[in-house]
Amino acid sequence: MSDLSFLDDIEELSAAEEFLEYFEIEFEPKVVMVNRLHIMQRFHDYLEQGKASLPDAEDEEALKAAYKALLTRAYQDFVDSDALTEKVFKVFHMHEPQTTFVPLDQLLES
Repeated sequence: MSDLSFLDDIEELSAAEEFLEYFEIEFEPKVVMVNRLHIMQRFHDYLEQGKASLPDAEDEEALKAAYKALLTRAYQDFVDSDALTEKVFKVFHMHEPQTTFVPLDQLLES
C-alpha cells in the first residue's frame, strides 16, 4: 500500500474485499458479497481470541502472516458454511431456547 507500517496500512482498509486483496487471498466475490460483515466479524473474533499469541508489532512480516492466516480462516468458514450455521452475530442466538431462573420465594410472594 504505502511506506506506512503494516498496522497503519490495515487501518486504511474498510471493505472486506480490500482486506482480502491486501493480504492477497483469492476469494469468490459472491461469497464475500453475501457474507462480508460475517467474515469481518469472524476475523475480528479470531484476532481477539489469538491476541496473546500474535507476533509483536515490530515483526511486521510475522504479524502480517498471522493476520493473513486468520482472515483466510474467517473467509473459509463462510465458503464451507453459511451465516445461519456459523451464528457470528448475537441476533442468530436470540431464537434459541433461553433458561430463566425464578427463585421459589418470588413465586410464593403475593
